[in-house]
Amino acid sequence: MFTTVFLAACGNNKNNNENSSSGTQVISQTNSNYYQGVIKKGHYLTSKSRGVSVQQNDNQLNLKGFENGLLSISKDHFPTDDYILQEGQYINTDTVENWLGRKSKSNPDGLNPEGKDSKEPLYLQQMDEQDFMTEDHDSLKIKGMTIGLGINSIYYYRKEAYGAVYQKTLNEKDIVKQGKEIADKILQRLRKRKELKNIPIVFALYKQAPNDSLVGGNFFASSVNNGNNIKNSDWKSLNVKNYVLPDETSKGVNSNDENAFENFKNQIQKFFPNLSGVTAQAHYVDGQLRGMHVNITTQFYGQSEIISFTQYVNSTANKYLPNNIPIDIQISSTEGMQSFLSRKTGSNNFYTHVFTSY
Repeated sequence: MFTTVFLAACGNNKNNNENSSSGTQVISQTNSNYYQGVIKKGHYLTSKSRGVSVQQNDNQLNLKGFENGLLSISKDHFPTDDYILQEGQYINTDTVENWLGRKSKSNPDGLNPEGKDSKEPLYLQQMDEQDFMTEDHDSLKIKGMTIGLGINSIYYYRKEAYGAVYQKTLNEKDIVKQGKEIADKILQRLRKRKELKNIPIVFALYKQAPNDSLVGGNFFASSVNNGNNIKNSDWKSLNVKNYVLPDETSKGVNSNDENAFENFKNQIQKFFPNLSGVTAQAHYVDGQLRGMHVNITTQFYGQSEIISFTQYVNSTANKYLPNNIPIDIQISSTEGMQSFLSRKTGSNNFYTHVFTSY
């Protein structure tokens, strides 16, 4: 269990360092791409805001894309070699629930508009806090913070309890306007806390994908606020997009990337025709392919078949899929995951693993 947690939040290549007075322990780094994490009194400090949403989020890819993208943005401002990641501890769960609610007499801190669900859309869907610490005389001091805000692109609502679900597509300008206004209100509230008054605080706005989307949403703006700024005045547009391959619309996907995936797909389907599906999620930043996650659904059950297929996928992926980007390939059946392949940026080979049962 601990290995999984550590890999999700690792950083500097130092020995575990424990402050005996507070029982706080810093987790050693296994990879320079990860932050060090924090354990307190034997327990990993989980985020108090993670997973809290104003409505049921039916697209789990939104949550994954939100968390992974937020970490990438944080790394641009708080390098993994200089900072320790402490998952959000300053905005507690009750506060997040109030902020995600509608503003009303009973909830004056609500950040969503006043009004009835059937008439006034909810914009703010989820939020997450990341705290960035440094060690100071055997204790951790907060030196920076990132706040991610998930903004709805489609508003789902019911006109009556347990009734039919309706949906309303939100205007792009309203999404941007509401996101920035909400960020300003949160920044002002955070600055009232003594320990957060003078640290840099980064805000990142994420547009949620529809519930039926095969990919998650994308971050579209960020702002860095140094010193004691109480207004996000320097917003930067982010050109981050996720696409599904094969892409029937052919919008946004580079034709070379699309052809490479199509060739890969055709080759493995010819060799093993009893495949249920081969799809990919392509991640683009500023129009350039930065990563790919491939899902292959099979009907194999024999161990020798799985091993042979995994080996063939490995050689075919090396031959056809784009180079110099991280790629994960997951091979699954109705029985669950059968094997996976992973290649890091700059690597020429895939790491492969076939699951076995004894």
